[in-house]
Amino acid sequence: MKQPQDVPGHADATPPSGCGGARKKRRERMLDASDIRLLMLHFLQSGPAHGYELIKSIEELSKGEYSPSPGIIYPNLTLLEETDAIQVVDVAASRKAYALNAGGRALLAEQRDAVTAIITRLASLAILVNNRSIPAIEQAIDTLRYTLNHRLAQEQIAPETVATVVAALREAAAKIAQS
Repeated sequence: MKQPQDVPGHADATPPSGCGGARKKRRERMLDASDIRLLMLHFLQSGPAHGYELIKSIEELSKGEYSPSPGIIYPNLTLLEETDAIQVVDVAASRKAYALNAGGRALLAEQRDAVTAIITRLASLAILVNNRSIPAIEQAIDTLRYTLNHRLAQEQIAPETVATVVAALREAAAKIAQS
């Protein structure tokens, strides 16, 4: 039987290069365009803002784990302006700052529950990030990921091995869910 120090990526073993290190930013789409529009209206109710400031406000809400691209922010600002939910503060300014108007306030009031759900989702992502960065948890995740990838990178995997891996993952998931 292998001892813990013989398991690649274990705390007592030399970590393989490429494991741990810098975290990757989330790439999946966290919010759809309507969610983004509601968040922008939410932040604009605090006062006028530029597109870049709205991006930073959303990024801050998720503690840096989600940052909408300018490609989603600016077209949605234009759409909100065209639908009379926001207005440009100073048309002559080199950078447009937007302010919420009556249409935007009405939309926010109408969609209050949706806004709360979106904010909760992003805030919970920030909590997840904080808890995932607990050193012992981070190391355990890295060890599991490395060991699983190392085992699955082999060309021939016996059906018994697949069954063992699946059972171990399900057991671990059940124990974590019950903790």
